[in-house]
Amino acid sequence: MRTFAEIVRSRAGDDKTGLRFEESSWTWAEVIEESAARAALLAELVPQPADRQVHIGVLLENVPDFVFWIGGGALAGAVVVGINATRSGPELASDIRHADVDLVITEDKLAHLVAGTDHGIAADRILNVDSDAYAEQVKGHRGAALPAAIPSAEDLALLLFSSGSTGAPKAVIVSQGRLGTLTDTLIDRVRMRRDSVAYLCMPLFHGNAVMLNLATAMATGACVALTRKFSASGFAPDIHRYGATFVNYVGRALSYVLGTPVDPRDATSTLELAFGTEASEVDVARFSQRFGCDVMEGYGLSEGVFRINRTPDTPSGSLGAAVGVDVRVLDEETGVECPRARFDDQGRLLNQDAVGQMVAIGAAGSFEGYYKNPGAMADRIRGEDFWSGDLAYRDEQGWFWFAGRSSDWLRVDSENFSAAPLERLLQRAPGVAAAPVYAVPDPSTGDQVMCAIELEPGAEFDVTAFAGFVDGQPEMAAKWWPRFIRVVERLPLTGSNKVSKGPLRAEGWVCADPVWMRVGRSTDYVLLDEAARAEIEEAFRSHGRGGLVPAATQG
Repeated sequence: MRTFAEIVRSRAGDDKTGLRFEESSWTWAEVIEESAARAALLAELVPQPADRQVHIGVLLENVPDFVFWIGGGALAGAVVVGINATRSGPELASDIRHADVDLVITEDKLAHLVAGTDHGIAADRILNVDSDAYAEQVKGHRGAALPAAIPSAEDLALLLFSSGSTGAPKAVIVSQGRLGTLTDTLIDRVRMRRDSVAYLCMPLFHGNAVMLNLATAMATGACVALTRKFSASGFAPDIHRYGATFVNYVGRALSYVLGTPVDPRDATSTLELAFGTEASEVDVARFSQRFGCDVMEGYGLSEGVFRINRTPDTPSGSLGAAVGVDVRVLDEETGVECPRARFDDQGRLLNQDAVGQMVAIGAAGSFEGYYKNPGAMADRIRGEDFWSGDLAYRDEQGWFWFAGRSSDWLRVDSENFSAAPLERLLQRAPGVAAAPVYAVPDPSTGDQVMCAIELEPGAEFDVTAFAGFVDGQPEMAAKWWPRFIRVVERLPLTGSNKVSKGPLRAEGWVCADPVWMRVGRSTDYVLLDEAARAEIEEAFRSHGRGGLVPAATQG
């Protein structure tokens, strides 16, 4: 088993260009030299803890130092903790404490997020890559030899925070061995070659960018063209500027690019493959045609354990088939395998009892776990089985079809968040007795937020007052806003008197109860009528997702 540290070391002395950023470039040899300098600096600044590896928190946009610290961490046998810069200061402080971070690497643009002391990191252990002091520190260690000790396969390489919520953090453990093995597996999958140019625009604190792009490029000696952050308007110019052959993406990225004016060079671009997840069928086809490339969708988890891949015979809209692992769709409450899906002539799911959670049977042992989070571990491990947290249904031929996130999690515009904090906020609204939050499909990709409101006795629902209350809550996040608000007389309950979200999710916005829909990104809501529901259904059909519209819309 090759470790990720061995992959990093394999680029030492390689004079081929390995990294490009704006007007600068580095050979792979120079990248490893920069990484070795940071490994030496780390050894000087942070004594080795007695009971664990050193943990490096990286709070950067996609700048070269992020790459150098990923390499430096691997060389030093330290754990790189990607810190999500879109989270607030208090949230980041919680993440830093939870992950036992010893040293924080940041930059001018983001330093304010760690300006306080709640994270527990001393000021001399917060390094700003834009400062003169940092430049001198790195300069003093250039020319350092590679560390003599090589990490074992069991040593940790990364902690990847999989949740964007304000709830308990979930830091996915990624070992040296798993990352090394996964990298070698993905090289062929993403068609990475030594002459490839991998455009890296997704955030490096996310496993998608590290695993699909940086690690595979490093393993093959391909060139990484790095940009600070994803920009729809900058995407095509960058592809042409760098001669990019590969790009990884998540969520709506392709849709945003397709919303920009066509460059005459697009049709003859150098792009060969875009590899990612959650793009709509329509966007996949349009992007492929525009850039003359292949677009490949795959389902995977930061937690590892199993992947679902598409093959040439995979039905349109399906995730594909599981690879090398026995994956089944189980009922979330009973643990019994769900019946196979049945469809109408238009591909709409007829039996909602086919929807359950994807579970890898007997594969719990391959899950490396969440760092210091036994509660989250318990949600994933039941006996010998690994529960993914994602919903799906499976047809008679064995193809999997994605059906959203588990009841307590939503994914909106490529960000995961827990329903619980939003539920607590909504339930504080005057007259609201309960406000469960759940995911319903988005016409293009991912989820939309929906909530059901049960009022206190005698209360009446005033949507304007409700929206005004929500808008006035300081913790309200932009992506938390409910797209749909359903007002019910009584919420459905389970046998243990817990709210049953399954029926609510299945009915969506198509029900006898009044449903209010948000107008764009405003605080205004309008009451849905049949004409509006028909417009929503047409939006789903135009994106090739008509099968996700609740069946009640069928007349």
